[in-house]
Amino acid sequence: MASVEPFWRAKTLGAMTRAEWESLCDGCGRCCLHKLRDAETEALVWTSVACRLLDGQSCLCKDYANRKAKVPDCVKLTPAKVAAIDWLPPTCAYRLLAEGRDLPWWHPLVSGSRETVHEAGVSVRGRVVAERDAEALEDHAVDWPGQWPRAARPIPRPRRA
Repeated sequence: MASVEPFWRAKTLGAMTRAEWESLCDGCGRCCLHKLRDAETEALVWTSVACRLLDGQSCLCKDYANRKAKVPDCVKLTPAKVAAIDWLPPTCAYRLLAEGRDLPWWHPLVSGSRETVHEAGVSVRGRVVAERDAEALEDHAVDWPGQWPRAARPIPRPRRA
């Protein structure tokens, strides 16, 4: 009997159901960190400052259903936006799949546990400053959100067609 491919290998991002799409989020919280853009060079600068709705322990949004009303500049990801934006972290499942890569071992859909994203050092747990406590975002510039944590490797190889 042939094994059935998981939906993220069998479907494009655009063909996924809402539930499948939502399940791709690994709960790392990296996309919920404030980012800065250099006005002259357009270079992206990550900060360790979390959106006011991000729970720093669970790394999930405190009010996901109403996030756009409470944080108007919160970006609702779509397949088109995933293809167009440059600030998704390299570990992001949406980005990985859009690049033709597979989900890594620590992703909850692969591991079966919501904790492996934290165990692999991918999540923001214990590494963020609350928005209300941050003051100047520039004072919290960091590189780690744009990098693969050593414990999260190996970086998945491109999927075969």
